[in-house]
Amino acid sequence: MMESQILQKELFESKMAERYDCHYCKESLFGKKYVLHDENPYCVKCYESLYSNTCEECKKPIGCNSRDLSFKDRHWHDDCFHCFKCHRSLVDKPFSTKDEQLLCTECYSNEYSSKCFECKKTIMPGSRKMEHKGNSWHETCFTCQRCQQPIGTKSFIPKDNNNYCVPCYEKQFALQCVHCKKPITTGGVTYHDQPWHKDCFLCTGCKQQLSGQRFTSRDDFPYCLNCFCNLYAKKCAACTTPISGLGGSKYISFEERQWHNDCFNCKKCLVSLVGRGFLTERDDILCPDCGKDI
Repeated sequence: MMESQILQKELFESKMAERYDCHYCKESLFGKKYVLHDENPYCVKCYESLYSNTCEECKKPIGCNSRDLSFKDRHWHDDCFHCFKCHRSLVDKPFSTKDEQLLCTECYSNEYSSKCFECKKTIMPGSRKMEHKGNSWHETCFTCQRCQQPIGTKSFIPKDNNNYCVPCYEKQFALQCVHCKKPITTGGVTYHDQPWHKDCFLCTGCKQQLSGQRFTSRDDFPYCLNCFCNLYAKKCAACTTPISGLGGSKYISFEERQWHNDCFNCKKCLVSLVGRGFLTERDDILCPDCGKDI
């Protein structure tokens, strides 16, 4: 026998003498299927026992010959990866989860998605929807009641369970301010049965807003109390400040002169003369005691 043939025979016998065993159970893998894990060989039985994931559905190991489908650290066999409600396969299809249950898009929508307030159909996940006061609409269903155009992200005004874009609402419902002739869309003031914007309802004298404060009028023109008193109220003969007479406040009048109740006092002793007799000395008023020496 030639030398090269002898060497090949020895090499073959040497290889046959080496053992190739399962890293865990040590049984020979010669002629058997095996799996490498961390560069170590395992028989199929040991590998599945040690490293296979457990299926969420059937609770059995997912073997080497099965496809392992995973989602958020959970695993399924191919045949076990299906919709919880209709049981259709979800392999390579979009799906959603609810309370850790897998649901196809259709079942999820029918069960949990919002219904359009207008057309009553499901608003599919991922599609744009409009919401207002607990109700939802498809974007194309959220339209102005008058012009039927989609409102989108524009301003709108609700009325009688319908929604209107601002221009349509103003044309159909809004009152016009007596002062500026523009529509009143929110708030407003009624004076002499006529509508005003709050910003337009001003004191005739000082031009300050009258909304939210007391006011009075003269010749149908509104005035704040300060302007009215300064312009039209009589002056107290004692303190010279205006006597408004508003709100039921009382005053004393004598010979074309007026006094605040609190100012109608004896010039000398300052005792109140309200409801009592009094005497006059030129512009002064006196109690009977102080006036007896006149």
